[in-house]
Amino acid sequence: MTGTAPRKRGRWIEQWDPEDETFWKETGERVARRNLLYSVLSEHIGFSIWSLWSVMVLFMGPQYGIDPAGKFFLIATATFVGALVRVPYTFAVARFGGRNWTVFSALLLLAPTVAAIVVMEPGTSYGTFLLVAALTGVGGGNFASSMTNINAFFPLRKKGWALGLNAGGGNIGVPVVQLAGLLVIATAGAGHPRLLLGAYIPLIVIAAVLAAVRMDNLAPVRNDTGAVREALKDAHTWIMSFLYIGTFGSFIGYSFAFGLVLQTQFGRTPLQAASLTFVGPLLGSLIRPVGGALADRFGGARITLGTFVAMAAATGVVVFASQRSSLPVFLVGFVALFVLSGLGNGSTYKMIPGIFQAKALARGMSGESAAAYGRRLSGASMGLIGAVGALGGLGINLVFREAFRTSGSGTTAFVTFLGFYALCCAVTWAVYLRRPAAPVIHAAEAPAKPQLTSV
Repeated sequence: MTGTAPRKRGRWIEQWDPEDETFWKETGERVARRNLLYSVLSEHIGFSIWSLWSVMVLFMGPQYGIDPAGKFFLIATATFVGALVRVPYTFAVARFGGRNWTVFSALLLLAPTVAAIVVMEPGTSYGTFLLVAALTGVGGGNFASSMTNINAFFPLRKKGWALGLNAGGGNIGVPVVQLAGLLVIATAGAGHPRLLLGAYIPLIVIAAVLAAVRMDNLAPVRNDTGAVREALKDAHTWIMSFLYIGTFGSFIGYSFAFGLVLQTQFGRTPLQAASLTFVGPLLGSLIRPVGGALADRFGGARITLGTFVAMAAATGVVVFASQRSSLPVFLVGFVALFVLSGLGNGSTYKMIPGIFQAKALARGMSGESAAAYGRRLSGASMGLIGAVGALGGLGINLVFREAFRTSGSGTTAFVTFLGFYALCCAVTWAVYLRRPAAPVIHAAEAPAKPQLTSV
């Protein structure tokens, strides 16, 4: 292939071969990085809108008449819808093009933001709040389409870094909206949530405009809906979905629930809770690209297993702190969970393209045909894995809701999470690290050659 990327009208790129080193150096890398940048911006705002109700509940004082269980259910509703819409968002990239769908999905974020501006006041019915919280789920879908799109732009040796940066930049949308909420509460008071909501309207428009003028569609990815059907039939799609529940499900579930746990179990005021809530999600987001880069170098399954072992240990610390009502120890353990879930997010997503390309090699494919197969199947599976993984956030909030409803403490919830992380350790080891195992799995787990892992 030549060093150019032929186009047609509407910012479509007709030919794309990132595994060709000449093409990558002369044209591909520049185009891929540009698309990555604006994908991160759009996904970042999508995450902020999806996690909006983790902040809105901090503005909802006694005058709203909603108890902690009701607030957890508002958060869980947003999480649930965000998980569900990830499936059609995955299809959308193949149907409409990555750039086109990024523009549309960014503009769609105006709907839940404007709706929240209209209803966010005492006296609004709980059912209305539930409906508006559900609308914010469209922000969760942006992750699936963004990851599917960016996966197609980068060669296998760069995917861990690129996908980690894309997802990490998006994940930072969670602590950013929480920091913005803290600023509003600290300056204007808890009675002015509309200041926060209004600030996001121009940001949404800017993200959509920049995507329209700076991003591209990849023609080879278009209308490949058969890849999703094939991914659905592959056992590794579901195994990785389970593991992603443990990493991303933990990140998003804890991000949404952290402030409410601080208020409910430790008696923090809205301002006190908001001043702590953003720390964990921020660190977890920043470290996600590191998890991808470590997986590029040492192998995704090794990093993922180590992460789950450490998450189990951190959860043990949180259980101890919850029983002793020690806020400092609780914060240390909980923030560690955020950091570790961020690392695991990066390493699990590195595993996905490696698994499918290794399966192509095991089937006798080679060169570009194997790389194309890996991009095709991994791109399709990522949206599905992201959707199932996000349901982990729903599970976390529902478990918290039940724990606080029955005992007034989150201790039983954390014991449940500890057992789940132990199960994730067992699955990771048994499927991707245990010897002897299928050769394709070890090929997928093998890190890239050192000379190809530089960033």
